[in-house]
Amino acid sequence: MSSNTKSDLKTWISVFIWIFAIVFTLAIAIYQRMTGPSYPVRGQVEIGQQEIKYRLIRTYDGSDDAPIKVIAPDTTIKGELKLRRFKSYDTWHVQTMRRSGDTLIGYLPHQEPAGKIMYEVTLVQGDQRYELMEHPAVLRYKGFVPGYVLLPHIFFIFLAMLFSTLTGLMVIFRGKHTYIYAWITLVTLALGGMILGPVVQKFSFDAYWTGWPFGYDLTDNKSLVAFIFWIIAVAVMHKKRENRLWPILASIILLVIFLIPHSVLGSEIDFTKEQQTETTK
Repeated sequence: MSSNTKSDLKTWISVFIWIFAIVFTLAIAIYQRMTGPSYPVRGQVEIGQQEIKYRLIRTYDGSDDAPIKVIAPDTTIKGELKLRRFKSYDTWHVQTMRRSGDTLIGYLPHQEPAGKIMYEVTLVQGDQRYELMEHPAVLRYKGFVPGYVLLPHIFFIFLAMLFSTLTGLMVIFRGKHTYIYAWITLVTLALGGMILGPVVQKFSFDAYWTGWPFGYDLTDNKSLVAFIFWIIAVAVMHKKRENRLWPILASIILLVIFLIPHSVLGSEIDFTKEQQTETTK
C-alpha cells in the first residue's frame, strides 16, 4: 500500500471517528435526558371512549407549591392527589384536584431544596377509579439554576464526553492528536464537572459539594472519579505519548459514568431524622 493510500485511509478513519463520536455523544445526551429519577412519569389511560395521556413531574425548581396537572377534557372525570413527604413518618393525605378548563390540577406543598414528596394520582369517573401509576412518583424540590450557569455546565460536560470518546477511539485506531484531545477532555471536564458542577449544586441544593468525603451524592462522586482518571491519563501521556492503556481506561470510565442516569442517589432530606429529633425534645 502506497504512502498516499495509507494517508487517505487514516484521514477517512479520522472522519468516521469524528462522526461516530458526535452521534454517540448526542445519543448519550438523549439517554441522560430521558432517564433517571428526575424524568417525568409518562403514560396513558383509557376512560370510557377517551384516551387520557399524562405527564407527571418529578422535579420542581419554583418557589411555590408544585402543580400536578392532568389534561382530561371530560368534565365527568375527577381527580385525587394522594401525597406524603418522602422518607418521613407522615400519614398519607388526599386532596381533590380542582378543574381549570380541560385540566385537573393538584398541588404538592413546597419543601426546601432537596426535600421530596411522594404522590399518586387517581382519576375517578362515577364509581370507576383509575390509578395512573403502580408505584408512587417522587418529586424533588430544588432551587432555580440560572441559564448562564446551567447551559455552560451542560455544554462543557457533553464536550468532555465528545473528546473523551474521540481520544479513546483515536488511541485504539492510532489516530493523530490524541494528547491534545486528552487535554481538551480534561479541561472541559474540569470546567463542566468540577467548577460549574458545584455552582449548579449550590443553586439547586445550597451546597457546593455533597459527594465524598462529605456525603454520598452520586453526581458529585461521578465527576470526581472521572476527573481523577483523566488527570492520570494526561499525566501518563505527558511522559509517554504512545501509552494506550490509560486514555482508553479513562474513556471507558467516563462512558460508564454517563450511562448511570442523572440525579441517581442525589441530594435529599431525610425527614425521619428531623421528626425523631422533634419527638425527643
